[in-house]
Amino acid sequence: MNFDEVSGRYDGPRLEREMLAYWREQNIFERSQEESRDRPLFVWNDGPPTANGRPGIHHVLARTFKDIFPRYKHMRGFHCPRKAGWDTHGLPVELEVERELGLRDKRDIEAYGVAAFNTQCRESVFRYVSDWERMTERIGFWIDTDDAYVTYSNEYVESCWWVL
Repeated sequence: MNFDEVSGRYDGPRLEREMLAYWREQNIFERSQEESRDRPLFVWNDGPPTANGRPGIHHVLARTFKDIFPRYKHMRGFHCPRKAGWDTHGLPVELEVERELGLRDKRDIEAYGVAAFNTQCRESVFRYVSDWERMTERIGFWIDTDDAYVTYSNEYVESCWWVL
């Protein structure tokens, strides 16, 4: 019996690159979604990150926990859609843009122009999406970032109004 040669040295970065390449080439996540489509549904709604800041180690931990439940349910025979989202509302976005523009309060925003300020906020929320997507892939968090929902879209806002 012949076995492939195995190195005596552990090379984590090489193993990571090989595994990620295999998952990409074989469309493992997409296939797992397609092949489970007729199973009972398990929905896990992920609270989306705000992508106007870079991901940190605390995001890795949170995403790991958020991946455990749908992955477990998938292995137990459920279909678990994994829709990504981007939180594009709120104080973190506004504060970041205020700092960048040198604005201090509501009067400064009004003087700058509310519409122009809103435009700056919308542009800022996707600043680090590629960093988030790279981190998401590297930690093996299987989620559909190609069809992500965006919290400032009219459809999302209207769905929140409907729920309320």
